[in-house]
Amino acid sequence: MVKNGKLWAILLICFFLVTILIPPAFAGSPTDASGAVTDSHAWWFWPLVLLIVTFIMGILAVLGGVGGGVLFVPIISGFFPFHLDFVRGTGLLVALSGALAAGPGLLKANLASLRLAIPVALIASTCAIVGAMIGLALPTNIIQISLGATILGICVLMLTAKKSVIPDVPKADRLSEILCIYGVYHEASTNQVINWKIHRTPIGLCLFIIIGVMAGMFGLGAGWANVPVLNLVMGAPLKISVATSKFLLSITDTSAAWIYMNKGCVIPMMVVPSLVGIMLGSFIGVRLLKIAKPAMIRWMVIGILAFAGLKALSKGLGF
Repeated sequence: MVKNGKLWAILLICFFLVTILIPPAFAGSPTDASGAVTDSHAWWFWPLVLLIVTFIMGILAVLGGVGGGVLFVPIISGFFPFHLDFVRGTGLLVALSGALAAGPGLLKANLASLRLAIPVALIASTCAIVGAMIGLALPTNIIQISLGATILGICVLMLTAKKSVIPDVPKADRLSEILCIYGVYHEASTNQVINWKIHRTPIGLCLFIIIGVMAGMFGLGAGWANVPVLNLVMGAPLKISVATSKFLLSITDTSAAWIYMNKGCVIPMMVVPSLVGIMLGSFIGVRLLKIAKPAMIRWMVIGILAFAGLKALSKGLGF
């Protein structure tokens, strides 16, 4: 078994590769008169770089308990000479791949709730389409500034958000009763059968309008927002919230991804190495998770996100 000292050495090397060693190599990429990046490297150079960087992201995403998409978009758009539209299109597919891989197992385990997911997915996916259209219509610098502010907001949310394993919901509200949103699951850790219901459904559904628009506009997986709303606002148990959020991403991100594909913003040379890197990194991350200290990894992920958010802001402001 790898000792904690070796683990931290691996993570520090990963951190320096992502934030210090690799980005300066891209900063000097030549541009033409229109400002587009011109590339003198061999055709395999950028796919290889994406494979390495997303592999590192996959490790950090698992250890930090976040989705790969929320790391991919701010880091790649902030430090790499790729147009933001292509980064957002790829980011949606990165988030989508993890959701599609996890969705069937979560449904089979009776953790992802279709009763809860369907009305939320209808609203979030529709708004994600609107968000994608807005994002592609707005100037790139406005999106960069908004993305930077959003990433910094995610950092604050990660620092302050609390979790409730089984929230106290004294009574289901009228809307959730009409929609029949309730369920039963077996909590293996305590060997209990949990009957759950939700409340504050209208507020929760309104919040998913905002979440859907942001997911489509920025190309981020929305798990960072789905779980707090489902768990803390609507009162679903934490496991149900996490599992349903994963399932929701497979619907929400698909809706937005079609808009980017239709506009030609999804290219295999970016998507394939990114997906392979994230998946391979996730396999390693799962193994390291057994010996890692989650609190310290979480702080590292927050630090990387904050750094990427500030970079996106400065890039959007022209600094």
